[in-house]
Amino acid sequence: MIVHFKDSQLFYETYGEGHPILILHAMGTDHRSMTAWIEPIFHNMKGFQRIYIDIPAHGKSKIGKSLKSTQDFLDMILSFIETELKVHTFSLVGHSYGGYLAQGIFSRKRDSVKSLCLLAPAIHKKERTLPIKVVREVDEDVLKTIDPEVRGAINTLLVYQTKENIESFLRTIQPGRLLADREFLLSNWREEGYYLKNDTFSDMNNLHTPTLFILGKQDSICGYRDYLPFLDMFSNLSFSVLDQAGHLMTIEKRAVVQSLFKDWLLSSKLKKEISE
Repeated sequence: MIVHFKDSQLFYETYGEGHPILILHAMGTDHRSMTAWIEPIFHNMKGFQRIYIDIPAHGKSKIGKSLKSTQDFLDMILSFIETELKVHTFSLVGHSYGGYLAQGIFSRKRDSVKSLCLLAPAIHKKERTLPIKVVREVDEDVLKTIDPEVRGAINTLLVYQTKENIESFLRTIQPGRLLADREFLLSNWREEGYYLKNDTFSDMNNLHTPTLFILGKQDSICGYRDYLPFLDMFSNLSFSVLDQAGHLMTIEKRAVVQSLFKDWLLSSKLKKEISE
């Protein structure tokens, strides 16, 4: 479905019925990168409505001249929540840049967010503490058949470039890369509009929202060390740093990520909220 906002439009898809979960994908792809690993979890599980957004400038969501920054994107998604979602409470999931937008939503609608899941999220910090970039396994026979530009993206995002992981990338990540608004993403907006106006967690402490962080030990894009302060910020936090995983742990450690995600879904507080 498409929702219009000023001179822009926001695309979203919904699956299932029940407690709503708003899901935001990473930069440079689209919502299919999230449905690929999340939807199989719900094959035998009911009681949740999954709402997948193509974040602005991605997928079928289009931006006009009025949207120039992450702050503008956040305002657009907040408007969507108010006018289209129309629910009092919901859960929130975000990967990478989508995780940064999720933090912005949480900061504005904390009382409505019943649970929060962040996967390798970007945070409000310009200098990131990153591990050295490593590639531990490469299937050269498969890579040499792939377009050089796509091969470069695979090399950037995958630590384990096995046949299975490459095929998963081509199936779930690459289709969204073809639709992303590259003119915008390659413009100077990163220097002028990437960060929100305020640090979303600067005035927060002793948060009780059931929260899950999933990070990659070899993630050279967002790292994992900068997230350690969140351990003291959230009283109900599961904090997982996965070895043998980079920024795309949803591909490289999919089964583990799915298990952690399912445990978060069925946490006692969230389960109680659904039953009510």
